Amino acid sequence: MTNGNDAGAANPSGPPPAQAVCSKDDTSAVAIVGGGAAGLALLLALHKHGQPARVFDAREAGAAARDKRTLALSHGSRQTLEWLGIWPQLKATPIRRIHISQRDGLGRTRLSAEEQGLPALGYVVPAAQVALALEAEANRLGLPISHGHLVEPASVSAADDQVNFRAAGQAFRASLLAVAEGLIADSSDQAVATRDYGQSAVTCDATLASDHEGCAWERFTRHGPVAVLPHGGPRNVAIVFTCSPDQARALQGLSDDEFVSILEGEFSGRLVFSRVEQRHVFPLGLRYRETTIAPRQVWLGNAAQTLHPVAGQGYNLALRDIRDLARTLAGSSDPGNAALLETYARRRQVDRRGTIGFTDSLVRVFSNDDPLLRHLRGAGLLALDLLPPLRRFVARRMIWGGRAW
Repeated sequence: MTNGNDAGAANPSGPPPAQAVCSKDDTSAVAIVGGGAAGLALLLALHKHGQPARVFDAREAGAAARDKRTLALSHGSRQTLEWLGIWPQLKATPIRRIHISQRDGLGRTRLSAEEQGLPALGYVVPAAQVALALEAEANRLGLPISHGHLVEPASVSAADDQVNFRAAGQAFRASLLAVAEGLIADSSDQAVATRDYGQSAVTCDATLASDHEGCAWERFTRHGPVAVLPHGGPRNVAIVFTCSPDQARALQGLSDDEFVSILEGEFSGRLVFSRVEQRHVFPLGLRYRETTIAPRQVWLGNAAQTLHPVAGQGYNLALRDIRDLARTLAGSSDPGNAALLETYARRRQVDRRGTIGFTDSLVRVFSNDDPLLRHLRGAGLLALDLLPPLRRFVARRMIWGGRAW
């Protein structure tokens, strides 16, 4: 089993950390678009490998505190965040077991950290907490973050040895433009593939009537997966309820008691909730760039792919992309070199395509009420439960991504 050490400490014999600059006239640095959890992680990862970089964020400082999402981080992502120096600052709730089942059908399976020889399969952390910890670490290191600097997409142009762009009314140039959040390109862009699942996610925090004991529940229903994740205290959980946009709006408007009744019904009464908090609705869909590189440009995080939250793979994939990009660019005087970018894209292809396909297949196969598929789903869950090698591989795929192979 791989131990994921390539996401651990930086090579002590490698280049020393360099102060990131990327001024108006600097053509050796990386310009990072987006100051959220992906862009800031890339800034720190490049710094670890001695590569100058600067973040251009359209928002004001501290805007990440308003993010209401909850992240499910794999053990592999924990290693990356430890390497970046922020893990001790996070109040992460460990996931030691995962219970997977389907409503109105036979079959279930259970994954455990003990079977994988790990302290936890993953961890649940507020997205805002991750971004704020990354920003605090970047500020501690004195790495440049320009808030209120919206990079104008129409202004980006790549030359032989630099990329030019405008932000906050000023002209800048760099060796490489790394688009880490937003600006994925609109749906008419031929480089972007999309799939409309016809689903939204209703999210909220809740309290169970009994201790969760580090267990996460993934329940597949005819309208989409419903996840209950340990989050905070021994009875505190985070809810991700997937359904149609119309149903999501209706659920948001219900009283707490009415919502709890529906939620408990999805688990056939096996889970009992004593309290739920304010609900938020997020649209869901699949959007991804067919290729993540272009001359002097690279896309990562939500700018490269926006995935369905089933199995919680989005930010985990982004961190694997970030780690590998920083390693590929380490020590280069020209991080925008085409050969380097092609090497990066080639190395990430299997993991990226596999993760996109994995989440897309889960949604399409498990979010319907076809009788034949319901029986096949049950057989698949039963096979996972009866075949430890297959169960271990599925867990490894969720933890390590492409490294599970």
